Amino acid sequence: MEHVGATPGDEQRLGAGRAASCGLLAGAAALAAGELVGGLRARWQGPVVAVAEATIDAVPRSVKDFAIETFGENDKIALVIGTLVFSAMFAVLLGLVARRSLVAASAGFAVFGAVGVWASQQLAGASLGDAVPSLAAGVAGVGSLVLLVGSAAGSRPVPAAGHAAGEAATAEPVRVMEMATIGGAATRRRFLATSGLVALGAAVAGGAGRALRQRFSASASRDAVVLPAAADPLPVAPAAVAVDAPGVSPFYTPNAEFYRVDTALAVPQVQAESWTLRVTGLVDREVEISYADLLDRALVEEDITLTCVSNTVGGDLAGTARWLGVPLRELLDEAGVDPSADQIIGRSVDGYTCGFPVGAAYDRAALVAVAMNGEPLPIQHGFPARLIVPGLYGYVSATKWLTEIELGRFDDFDQYWVKRGWDEQAPIKLMSRIDTPRSLGKVPAGTFVIGGVAWAQTIGISKVEVAIDDGDYVEATLADELNVNTWRQWSLPWDAAPGRHRLTVRATDAAGQLQTDVRADPFPNGASGWMSIFVDVEGA
Repeated sequence: MEHVGATPGDEQRLGAGRAASCGLLAGAAALAAGELVGGLRARWQGPVVAVAEATIDAVPRSVKDFAIETFGENDKIALVIGTLVFSAMFAVLLGLVARRSLVAASAGFAVFGAVGVWASQQLAGASLGDAVPSLAAGVAGVGSLVLLVGSAAGSRPVPAAGHAAGEAATAEPVRVMEMATIGGAATRRRFLATSGLVALGAAVAGGAGRALRQRFSASASRDAVVLPAAADPLPVAPAAVAVDAPGVSPFYTPNAEFYRVDTALAVPQVQAESWTLRVTGLVDREVEISYADLLDRALVEEDITLTCVSNTVGGDLAGTARWLGVPLRELLDEAGVDPSADQIIGRSVDGYTCGFPVGAAYDRAALVAVAMNGEPLPIQHGFPARLIVPGLYGYVSATKWLTEIELGRFDDFDQYWVKRGWDEQAPIKLMSRIDTPRSLGKVPAGTFVIGGVAWAQTIGISKVEVAIDDGDYVEATLADELNVNTWRQWSLPWDAAPGRHRLTVRATDAAGQLQTDVRADPFPNGASGWMSIFVDVEGA
């Protein structure tokens, strides 16, 4: 009778479940190690953020458009989640590969780290040091995988004492089976203990990395700012700039609700104490200004509506705020603009660039803004300072986390989005929007007040009209105009009859130009077309 069991040194085949767990835990350890090392320096980023940032720059325009249209302001969260999900799936796959070849699986984790290294070098002003977190992630991933696989695939027990290897066993079959059972239990305990330690280490490392990164937060710097009063404060906006129509966007958009669309996955943390703004390029003299110097100047207030070029017809990527800052033209005059310069290039601390005509600094209320709705700029909206230029889409003008204003020429330099196919010149298009009722919403039969906003920055709105179904356009009531750089609210009472109805809105600007009904996508210079919605009116 042959001995039941295996010869000494035979290895148990790693089960698929354990293999997948090994890969997933090794992946978690890799990401946590990258997060921990990334927290050692302000500029360093873990591999997830580095890869996601590189993805933002590398993916085709159509993918960016889809992300913004699908996820709106949550596009960055969606990208991070997507990157984490892909990383987890990749790690599980490598765990399964380890069933047949630990070397191949380890090489896969090395590739994972290499991708992070590559991504870290794509960031503006990247240095070799920026690759350290991803290198650490790769090493941690390989080391954790080897440790976990080793604990999960222990050796089977040797035959009982007195039996040589390969010798026929005619006695103690129960003892042999007991040893196999005990050996399996020991292997399970070892694997569970090792898995627990790796998971705990990953959690501690990830948490420590996030805690370390808090050292670089700009929150304390922002909280310490005491804003000076404007040299000539604007009066409180009169109540007449708002219509009496529940559901219409407030005239001033609260900071917490103001849209945010930019290329920064990790919001730059810029401390005002060390921040400076330089005016360079085609100027008579370069100027460098500290944050304290900026606040010491004669600051002005301006009420301005901003609009993102990615805003679709009827979209909510628009908002109005009262901004406080230094007129851009004053800084340019101080530097002395060379007559050959025709482009103002705004540079962000994260390498983003925008570009707009020099004339826009002089023919409108363009600002280097330091405050928004009475408080220092929120960090996600550009603290310590940003550019605000009425009438131009944000992608050419609204540089956040501003650190340099360069005077140049359009022929010599294409800003970030122009390189990606968007138009060089980007005046905001005339647009109107229905805020209430909501599309496919339900309203009771009877009188209902339709309302919304319309904008034609630097020109102003003279008329808004609404059509119900196939009826004639009826002129709505306009709220008072605060200035030509802000949106204008409108309302129209409607005797709503039961059934489904289509509502369409259009606007006319102060120059007599009717909003075009030709539908256009945001690319390459902003969306156009009349907004139409369907509403269900419920019977009385």
